Amino acid sequence: MRRRLRYGYLLVWVILGVPGVGHAAEAGHAAAPPWSAPIFKGRGFTVPGVDNVPDLHGDINRPELVVFFAGNQYMAVNDLIKAFGKGRHRSTRVFAETLPPGILARQIEAGALVIGNMRITLAPDVYTAGRGRIRRLQARRHLFTETVDYARNRLAIMTYRGNPDKITGLRDLARGHLQLCMPNPRWEGIARNAIIPALRSLGGSALVKRIYAAKRDRGETYLTRVHHRETPLRIMDRRCDAGVVWYTEAYFHARLAGHPTALVTIPNEHNHVVTYTAAALRSAPHAKVAAQFLRFLRGPVAQKIYRHYGFLPPPPANR
Repeated sequence: MRRRLRYGYLLVWVILGVPGVGHAAEAGHAAAPPWSAPIFKGRGFTVPGVDNVPDLHGDINRPELVVFFAGNQYMAVNDLIKAFGKGRHRSTRVFAETLPPGILARQIEAGALVIGNMRITLAPDVYTAGRGRIRRLQARRHLFTETVDYARNRLAIMTYRGNPDKITGLRDLARGHLQLCMPNPRWEGIARNAIIPALRSLGGSALVKRIYAAKRDRGETYLTRVHHRETPLRIMDRRCDAGVVWYTEAYFHARLAGHPTALVTIPNEHNHVVTYTAAALRSAPHAKVAAQFLRFLRGPVAQKIYRHYGFLPPPPANR
């Protein structure tokens, strides 16, 4: 009974619960999300910071495919949906979410997601996350019938335009005066599986503690719940000086979207590369289309889209 009460509904405050969204809208911020145009027709009604659900994509009505994407792929999702439909020679109703993979995993377990006053009970056909998370879920719960590696990513540092604090690497983030946005290890795999290992390899546990504990206790590190939305907004609002994100996020905002941010690369020897894996769920309502989508992700069209947004190619299939 306790388990049902705990997981019966998963509450995620994504609209007004993301700090910085309302502030950005009030300030007239031109870069308030969503950061992509809708791909299906209908009466448009988006009010930044009020009625705006940037991590829900596509058609929620009778979808032919439901994909739970790891959130850092938000910039590529609409292109992928359009290309997948074109490859099938007809428009395909796809619904996709781009929330942190830990939240998506809890949504699968709960069977529902509640955002504001809206409840979503669509069951996913495909779930994507880091390869380690997919393997752990499969070992514990045998959720998937098929998996495929389709992209890789690495870390970068996002700062305000021009990098006014002259940040050159991870060690600089320990400076006392810097206000940081850092993903919360409780919610976001990027923190546990990439950032903390990278910090530890560079400066040991002492560097991890300075950034994630000492600076947090002094009010200098803000821990995010949805870093791919919060970190860019807080940096553009000048409420954070820097934050560690996936390279593709920093690349998208600074180089493709032209937002007032900058990308600071991290040397390979101090970086951490992850592989993204897509998995077809055993319970998929649209199993045939899910299998087609997994093949599509490894194919040349999807790979070209991922390269455009700065993702690295997947490892060879036999690795």
